[in-house]
Amino acid sequence: MRRRTFLGGAVAALTVQAIPWRRLHAAQAMPAVSRSGEAILLPAGDIEALRAQLRGALYLASDTGYEAARRIWNGAFDRHPALIAHCAGAADVTRAVAFADAHDLLVSVRGGGHSISGQSVCEGGLMISLAGMRGIRIDPQARIARVEPGVLLGEFDREAQAFGLVTPAGTVSHTGVAGLTLGGGFGRLARKFGLSCDNLLSADVVTAGARLVRASATENPDLYWALRGGGGNFGVVTSFEFRLHPSPPILLGGPLIFPFAEARDVLRGYADYVQSAGDDLYADAILTTLPDGQRVIVLDTCYGGSIAAGEKAFAPLRKLGRPMRDGIAPTPYVVLQASADQTLARGRRYYVKAGFIRDIDAGLRDSVIGQFPSLPPTAIVNFADAGGAIGRVPPTATAFWHREARWNVVCSTVWDDRADDEENIAAGRRSYAAVEPWARGFYVNDANLAEQSQAVVDRNYGGNLARLAQVKAQYDPRNLFHLNANVVPAAGIEPATP
Repeated sequence: MRRRTFLGGAVAALTVQAIPWRRLHAAQAMPAVSRSGEAILLPAGDIEALRAQLRGALYLASDTGYEAARRIWNGAFDRHPALIAHCAGAADVTRAVAFADAHDLLVSVRGGGHSISGQSVCEGGLMISLAGMRGIRIDPQARIARVEPGVLLGEFDREAQAFGLVTPAGTVSHTGVAGLTLGGGFGRLARKFGLSCDNLLSADVVTAGARLVRASATENPDLYWALRGGGGNFGVVTSFEFRLHPSPPILLGGPLIFPFAEARDVLRGYADYVQSAGDDLYADAILTTLPDGQRVIVLDTCYGGSIAAGEKAFAPLRKLGRPMRDGIAPTPYVVLQASADQTLARGRRYYVKAGFIRDIDAGLRDSVIGQFPSLPPTAIVNFADAGGAIGRVPPTATAFWHREARWNVVCSTVWDDRADDEENIAAGRRSYAAVEPWARGFYVNDANLAEQSQAVVDRNYGGNLARLAQVKAQYDPRNLFHLNANVVPAAGIEPATP
C-alpha cells in the first residue's frame, strides 16, 4: 500500500519527463537496506520515479557528485548509501521521506554533516541530504532569523552579525545549524542567552508520514517541545525560526595557554572562579598538545559584555599561573567562532565521548591530569563551559534534560591516517574512562552512539523520556528516524493525523 501511494504521486512527473518505462523496469533492481537492517531490492522504476519528482538531485554510486555528497565531517565514517536525495527544498524532503516510508528503507538525515557519531550517513539506505538548503533571512526589526537546515554556523553568524545580532550557536563555524539546535546547542554566548534550542521560535517539519507541519508554542506544541533537545527523532526540519539578540561584532576573547606543569593549579583555580562567574563570561579549560609537542592547558575565553568589563573579569584567570601565551584580545565574534576550525577540520578522523559534570573536584582533576601524559598527542580533553542562563530553564520546559550540568567534558582524539585508528580509538576510550565516574548523563550531539545501549540512551533523557516516547509515537510510530540518540515510540499512542 505504501509503495502504491508513492508511485501514484510519481506517474504524472514521469509522464512529463518522458522516461522510458520499459528500459527502467527491465533494469536490474538496486540492493539496499531496510529500516530494520534487512537486505532488500529497490525497483529501478521506483528510483527513476523519485529522480523525476525531485527539484534537486538523486545520486546513485555511479553518479558524479555521489562521492562528495556522502562525505561527512568525521572522516572515520566511510559509509555508502544506496541513494542520496540532495534536496532543494521542503517538497523534495517530503518526496524523499515518502519514498523511504513506501519502501521501509533505512534513512539518515544530513544537515551540515557534522555528526560526531556518523549517524548522518547510512550504509545501504537513503541519505536525505539538506546540504543544498542554505537560505538565511534576517529580520533586524523583529530580531528573528529564518534559517534552512543546510546552513553552517559561520554563515548564520556572519549574516546575523551584519545587523549586530546573534543567536548562541556552537563553537566551530563549520558545524550545521540543524543538528546542533535539535540536540540542544551549546555555544560561546549560551551562558548569556541560553541554548540554541532555547532560542528556537518555530520549525517546519516533515514528519515520518511525509506531512509538512509547523511546530511552535501554539502549533503542534508537543512537537515543538520535543524538537528542543530530542534530536532528529521526530522528522526532518526544513526551516528554523530563531530569536536574535543584540551583540557587538567585537568581543573580548581568545586563548590563555599555560604549561602542563601548572595544570592542576590552573584547573583548580579556574573551576573555583567560573563557578560563580557572571553570564557574560565563558571559558573552556582544555588539555591538549601544541604542534611542537608541548603539553599545555588552555583557557579558551569569550566575554559577552563590554571590553572593559571583560578585562576585569578575565584578570583573575590571567593570575592562575604563568601564561606561555596570552591571546585574549578584542576579536570579531565570527573569528572567535572559527578559532578551532583548522584543528577540527572536515575529513579528519575523530573519536569522541563526553559526559556532563557538576563539579571539578580534586579526584576528577587528579584522574584526568594524571592520565593525560600517557595519551598520544592526538588526545584533547575539553571542559566545555555551561551554566548561566542554560541552567535557569526548568528541565521539563524543553526536551533538553541536563540543565543542572556545569561542564560538558569532551574527550576526543583527532588524527588523519586510517592506519592509526585502533591506537586512537583505544586512547579516546582511556581518556573518557578517567572522567566517567564523575559523569551524569551526556550531550546527545556528542554521544558515541555505537558504545551506548538503548537503556543508557533512555536514562539520558531523564524525566522527559515518557513524554518524548509519546510524541515519537504520534509523529514517527514506526521509528523511521532512528539513526540518532533514539527515542523508542510509546505503545498504544495514536499517530498524529493530518
